[in-house]
Amino acid sequence: MKHRKIGNVMTDDVVRVGSGASLHEVGELLARHRIGGLPVVDEDEKVVGVVSGADLRTGSAARTAGQLMSRPAVTVRPQDSVVDAARTMARHGVERLPVIDEEDRLVGIVTRRDLLGVFLRPDHEIRAEVIDEVLVRSLWLLPHAVDVTVTDGVVRLEGQLERHSEVPIAVRMTGQVDGVVAVVDRLTYRVDDAAPLSGAPAADQGRVADRGRGRNGGPGSSR
Repeated sequence: MKHRKIGNVMTDDVVRVGSGASLHEVGELLARHRIGGLPVVDEDEKVVGVVSGADLRTGSAARTAGQLMSRPAVTVRPQDSVVDAARTMARHGVERLPVIDEEDRLVGIVTRRDLLGVFLRPDHEIRAEVIDEVLVRSLWLLPHAVDVTVTDGVVRLEGQLERHSEVPIAVRMTGQVDGVVAVVDRLTYRVDDAAPLSGAPAADQGRVADRGRGRNGGPGSSR
């Protein structure tokens, strides 16, 4: 189970400027396309910086995009996950990230709004992915073997699995689905394959795996 990649959510038709563009040209592009910033590229389409509307309002003596831009640009790759991109944005305090290929050439841009579109997925989409990707494809269960309900990104799993060892797998993989903020584990099991052969099956207890992005506990942890 993998998080959605930047290449799936980025915009590939990117408004950009060269480092020699005037600040008037930069301002016109920002206003025309209603965007807050844009990458600055060199003659090989390699990203050398980023210039934003906030930069223009600083009253700097700069005359060109190259003189005003923030450098080095904070960038991501198409194969990076949206979770990693969100963390990068938060760490650097930026609203957009140019997306570059293996040769550092501009291939797209991803914004905070693009990432929120992933994290704020409708509950019915999350439920469908948990059933299809986790239960059916990964654990080889029938679609209705486990009752899956989703409310505001919180997934509740309730039902009986065959083996004890399948429970943490189901919880962990559910927590890795994009848009899931927490997993409530109400799963039981028929056979305790983690216990000694002479031991009796342990009683099952509900657990809550809180995997909120940026929260304590991290993905797939149990509380």
